[in-house]
Amino acid sequence: MNSHFVAPSDSGSRDPLPSWQDGTAKHAILHFVERVTGAGSPDEIAPEDRIAVFDNDGTLWCEKPMPIQLDFILRRLVEMTAQDPTLRNRQPWQAAFEQDYAWLNDVISKHYRGDDSALKVLAAGVLAAFAEVTVDEFENHADTYLRTASHPTLDRKYLHCNYSPMVELLDYLAAKGFSNYIVSGGGRDFMRPISQEVYGIPRDRVIGSGVALTWKDDGHSGTILRQPQTDVVDDGPAKPVQIWNRIGRRPVLAAGNSNGDVPMLKFADHPNVPALRLLVLHDDPEREFDYVDGAEHALDTSRTNGWTVVSIKNDWKTVFEPPAE
Repeated sequence: MNSHFVAPSDSGSRDPLPSWQDGTAKHAILHFVERVTGAGSPDEIAPEDRIAVFDNDGTLWCEKPMPIQLDFILRRLVEMTAQDPTLRNRQPWQAAFEQDYAWLNDVISKHYRGDDSALKVLAAGVLAAFAEVTVDEFENHADTYLRTASHPTLDRKYLHCNYSPMVELLDYLAAKGFSNYIVSGGGRDFMRPISQEVYGIPRDRVIGSGVALTWKDDGHSGTILRQPQTDVVDDGPAKPVQIWNRIGRRPVLAAGNSNGDVPMLKFADHPNVPALRLLVLHDDPEREFDYVDGAEHALDTSRTNGWTVVSIKNDWKTVFEPPAE
């Protein structure tokens, strides 16, 4: 699957966002982009400062009934219980083995409400799942999984669970000289293998959570091993810090969907430079999912700060690309 890139020479001759309904959200995007990229515009932003940052889970691709990477980890935890049955009585291996999705969703919901007690339990299993595995082996596992595993309810491979309207937006921004980045609470090394193919975003522009790494001399080129310790959890206040560490610039466009994205969206505010903040609202139970759990604060903040709320139900003509024939 390739990102349908819109060449700069074509962007002015046809609708760059055909999957978007003609409404407030689409108008806000088009107006902002033309305002900051139009030659001679008093608000034109230099290409090197056209930085756009996007959360991934729930913003660029589907995150329900659980984040895609969590399903990847859970399958590994189940494999571990086959090797050591005593793990079946310990969380999070127990939830993975029993497919207790209610417990897992509660962990995420508590996290977005500021309670990370259960998240620490889940994190211990996540860190153990691929400890002492080389980064190359992990990438091969992630790539194979995304190309072969299917979403439990949407009747499509995980690799095809990205949102078509958001891919169009990424292409439109790239055609207008923006540099797009993924800034996700998900694993950096989990997203990198497919970021170019799915989103048109090079792997070096993927910012995410990561585990500690160590290099081992094997007498040849050496190997990098994953360690059972956290390096960074790229969520909440960590997102602006990571953006600055990696990019060294404040973004002018930021898109997210949850409370954990609020600091990143706030960071895109400039005193004298136009900015666009997008908050994806999941309100379409027919085509995707309907939920605000974990986004309550973000929705309140969007109203206070005048951010643009993107309703999946009302603003997108289509959610996913058509199934492959």
